[in-house]
Amino acid sequence: MTLVSFPQASQGAGHRLDPEAFHRRLARWNHRRLDPTTPHDGWAADARADAEMTLVEGAWVEAFRQEIAPLVAEAPSDVEGFIAWFEALIDTGPGQNDPLFPWLAEEASLEEMRWFLLQEVAGEAGFEDLVAMAQVKMPTRPKLELARNYWDEMGRGNEGGMHGPMLDRLARALDLHPTLDGTVWPSLALGNCLVAFATTRRYAYHALGALGAVELTAPWRAAHVAAGLKRLGVGPERKYFALHATLDVEHSKAWNAEVLRPLMEQDPSLGRSLAEGAVMRLLSGARCFEAYRAVLWSRVPNVRAPGLILIEPSRETPAA
Repeated sequence: MTLVSFPQASQGAGHRLDPEAFHRRLARWNHRRLDPTTPHDGWAADARADAEMTLVEGAWVEAFRQEIAPLVAEAPSDVEGFIAWFEALIDTGPGQNDPLFPWLAEEASLEEMRWFLLQEVAGEAGFEDLVAMAQVKMPTRPKLELARNYWDEMGRGNEGGMHGPMLDRLARALDLHPTLDGTVWPSLALGNCLVAFATTRRYAYHALGALGAVELTAPWRAAHVAAGLKRLGVGPERKYFALHATLDVEHSKAWNAEVLRPLMEQDPSLGRSLAEGAVMRLLSGARCFEAYRAVLWSRVPNVRAPGLILIEPSRETPAA
C-alpha cells in the first residue's frame, strides 16, 4: 500500500493550495476509516496513513477556526445570552434563507432536483452516527438528550421509521447513484467538517454546536425541498424531508434546553467551542448552496454537472 503523503502535512497546506483535491482525499479517508472491516495485513500501513491524515485534518480545522473567529467573537458567555445568540443563528447565520430553496420548491425541474439531491446524499455524514460518536463521556443531561435524538433518528426501534434508510429510499426512487467523484467538493467539505468534529474528542463540543445548528436550521430548508418534491410528483419517498421540516423544530428546542444550556451552566467557557462548531457547520452549508447555485443556475446550454446528470437551463435564472 502506498502511504498518503502531503508536503508539510502538519501545516495542512493542501486545503489552501487545492481545496477540491484536499477534500476529495479527506472524504476518501473518512470513508475508509469509518467503514467496518476485519483484521487484515495492511493494518499497519493504514495506521501510518491515519496518523498522517489526522495531522492534515487537524491543521485544516484549526485554520477554519481562525477563519470564523470574527463571526463568533460576539457570542455571549452568560447562559441566557448565549442561548439567545445561538437561536438567532436561524436568521443571522451563514447560508440562512438562501434563495436556492424557494427556487427548489417552486421552479426546479425534476432533473435539477435530482442533481441537488445527489449532492446532498453524497455529502450526508449520517446524523445518527455523528450523534452516537458525540455523546461519548458527555454529562448526564446532554447525554440523555443525545440518546433521545438518536432514538428518533433510529425510528424508535422501527426499521421503517429510521431516518437514514428513508433517505436511501428517496435516492432509489429517483435513481440516484452518488459517488465522491460526482459530488461538488463543498458538499464533501461539509461532511468532512462534521466527521472531524465527531471523531476527534478535542472538538467534542464543536460537534454539539454543529449538530445543534443542523437541528435549528434544517426545518426551513427541508420544508422547501419537500414542497418541491411534492410539486414534481414524488410520492411517499419524500417523507424524509417532510418529516425533518417538523420534527427538527422540536429537536432544536430540546437540544438547546438539554444540551447547550446545561453545558453552559456547567462551564461558560464551552460556549466558544459550541459557537465555533455551529458557525463552521453553517458556513460549510452556505458554501454548498453557493456551489449548487453555480451549477443549477448556469445559463450555459446542456450543462454537464458533476454526477453526470444532464441539467437543462432554467427558463429564467433567479437573481442570487
